Amino acid sequence: MNLITDYYEKHAKDFPEKIAIQTASCKISYQNWAERIKKTANWLESLNLPKKTVGILLPNGIPFLQIFAGAASAGWTAVPLDMKWKEAELEKRLLLAAPSLIITIDELVPSIKYANVRTWDSCSNEINQMNTIFQKPIGNPPFYMGFTSGTTGNPKAFIRSHESWIESFTCNRIDFNLKESEHVLIPGALIHSHFLYGAISTLALGGTVYLLEKFSPLQVLDLLQTKTISTIFVVPTMIEALLQLNYKIDAPFTILSSGAKWTEHSKKKIIDMFPQIELFEFYGASELSFVSYLSTSLGMDKAGSVGKPCTGVEVQIRKADNQIAQPQETGKIFVRSKLIFTGYLDPETHAIQTIQDENGWATVNDMGYLDEDGFLYIAGRENNMIIYGGINIFPEEVETILALHPDVEEVAVIGVSNSYWGQIVTAVIKGHAEKLELKRLCKRHLSAYKTPRKWYFLDELPYTTSGKIARSELKEMIERKEGEKRLNVQ
Repeated sequence: MNLITDYYEKHAKDFPEKIAIQTASCKISYQNWAERIKKTANWLESLNLPKKTVGILLPNGIPFLQIFAGAASAGWTAVPLDMKWKEAELEKRLLLAAPSLIITIDELVPSIKYANVRTWDSCSNEINQMNTIFQKPIGNPPFYMGFTSGTTGNPKAFIRSHESWIESFTCNRIDFNLKESEHVLIPGALIHSHFLYGAISTLALGGTVYLLEKFSPLQVLDLLQTKTISTIFVVPTMIEALLQLNYKIDAPFTILSSGAKWTEHSKKKIIDMFPQIELFEFYGASELSFVSYLSTSLGMDKAGSVGKPCTGVEVQIRKADNQIAQPQETGKIFVRSKLIFTGYLDPETHAIQTIQDENGWATVNDMGYLDEDGFLYIAGRENNMIIYGGINIFPEEVETILALHPDVEEVAVIGVSNSYWGQIVTAVIKGHAEKLELKRLCKRHLSAYKTPRKWYFLDELPYTTSGKIARSELKEMIERKEGEKRLNVQ
């Protein structure tokens, strides 16, 4: 079995003193990194816990990556947990994942109602005492459990195999032209798979990871000017924040962007500010991994698309009758590749539920079409997910909380287009509840980024013929109102 960490030993032999990870306060060589991962794997195995699953509730830093990679190397499943989650949000996810161990920081221990909680400080002392003689695990265990949401707004746990990320590493090399000489800046939180993957894939290639504790546009700008950064993983919001600094950088580097689609206006501003960049934006999903990518060198004349399929990825567009659509004909997007996740974890039986059919095809119900040149275009999302600053927010979760208020008769949460954030979480309420009370309700139960930024109170909401809230009509109505507001301000 191949592991995502198999590469470290070779890198330690080929360039032992090369920096693997650099933070503001620490540098680690590949020799040191390889030894740390073996010690961490041996330490986890020495615990003799009944279930090989570890929860990681740590800030951005080397300890987070060390536990994640060490768990993968030991054949364990790592479960990254967000420090911004409220207590109820964390409890729901812990109930699903049921880790045997949670590793966190001292100040969070009292707030975690769970049996086996350890601090990083106590664990690291024990890890340092372990030896580096290591035996690879047998079989094909999953290495990563993440969370998404279903139609009810409740979290769903998804499982990934080592193979799915190893196949994705091929996309780094072939599609994004990344090499072992890369100096890669990871400015975002490792709890988000885009940044976690960016760090782990760079270490697999043999590059150097520059890791920020938290995103700071000024700090990113400083690193781009003072370090030989060759690649930066971002979501569009981060580049928008850099653009607001209005500082031109002539150094060549690559931008790898995930999340909301770039507008053509934003792309022009980016190229004006960074005239020597190569911009890659890719379309994918938690379940599907990379699907397609678009780059500045691939052609700006296809700027409205999400690009061509990545290496090893097949894409089909199917009509309602399941027949293959013709070019320019909209249908549901189906994907087949070795990058697709293993499946969802059934909350009752803990069995794995795959979304692939008997021929290996999978869909997340996005709609789109292919043009005559094989470029993919997204026509719309069949689900209602909101992408806020590159973060996926499921409106059903927010609606469930708002509906708790006795004066809320009906509620719909939608994403309203915004040039900076991509989409703004917007609540549309029927009833007599006060906005301040609703904000307080959200603050008690939800992370800050899920709380609606815009509020509309209507006497009636639009409905479909079947009696459901007509979300698309509602969104058009609110977008129109927002446009009128902007005109009045001007």
